[in-house]
Parts: sequence; structure tokens; C-alpha cells
Amino acid sequence: MKIPSKKEGDDIKIYFAKSVKEALKSTCLRAKCGSLIIKNRKIIGKGFNSPPNNLESQRKCLLKKDSYHKKIADKTCCVHAEQRAIMDALKNNPGEIKDSRIYFIRLNKENKISKVGKPYCTHCSKLALDAGIKEFVLWHKQGICVYDTEEYNLLSFDYKKH
Repeated sequence: MKIPSKKEGDDIKIYFAKSVKEALKSTCLRAKCGSLIIKNRKIIGKGFNSPPNNLESQRKCLLKKDSYHKKIADKTCCVHAEQRAIMDALKNNPGEIKDSRIYFIRLNKENKISKVGKPYCTHCSKLALDAGIKEFVLWHKQGICVYDTEEYNLLSFDYKKH
């Protein structure tokens, strides 16, 4: 993990602000998340979390006490913002995804950026690693952190152990 310079951090904040626009498209009732994939200062993929194809019939995550949750590893009904951004990049800019950088944000109830915790999603970390994304960027309470995607993936698996 590395902490970006002030100049790079200011540039990163611009991408996070653009990620908010994606998160606001979310139809998820639990959390609004957005993600961008950037290569050479160009957006090559973008995504937000929502049920597959935004189908209301897929909103299984609202049934918290349902036995449905005991049968699946991912306890949300949504396609994650990172997954959607990767699919978008692979569809629209397949030759550019290698060595790109993915940004992820979550919004609070006031639709402002909520600082996130440690890397935890193995679904997204594995997909980003397999797609060839070089770095994963999060905004923690302590500041912006840039992770090598392989490191992010390992940290995600460690998080599951605790």
C-alpha cells in the first residue's frame, strides 16, 4: 500500500467525485457505491451497485432473516460497483484495462463520500486481479491509499479470516 503525494491525492479526489455520480445511479436500498477504472487519465470503465439488470425481483438482500442468506457467500443481491466497472471496461475498452487503476467509493445517507474500511471483498479483488487491473484505490479515514491489486486481493482474504 502506498500513500499518494498531495498532487496525486488531489487528482484522485477528482476521480472519487466522479465516482459519486455513478453511485447515485444505484438502486440498492442498503448502500450506494460507485467505481471508476482509469487508464492514462481516461475513464475506461464505470459502475454502480444494483441488482442484476436493476431488476426489482432480485432484491433478496432486504430479507435479512431469510434462510436465503445462509446459502450464499455474498450476502448482497447486488452486482458490485467494481464488478460492473470491470464489465464495462472489458466491453467498451478491452485493450486498455491492463495496468489500469480502479477507484471505489461508498456514499453515506446524505449522499456524501463515506470513508471505507480495510479491503474485504474477495469477489472484486479476484476479478480485478484476473482482469489485469494494476491498482485499487480506497479513501480510508486515515486518507487515500493505493494498493497493488495483488496486495489488495491478499488483504481481502485476510479480512475474511478475522
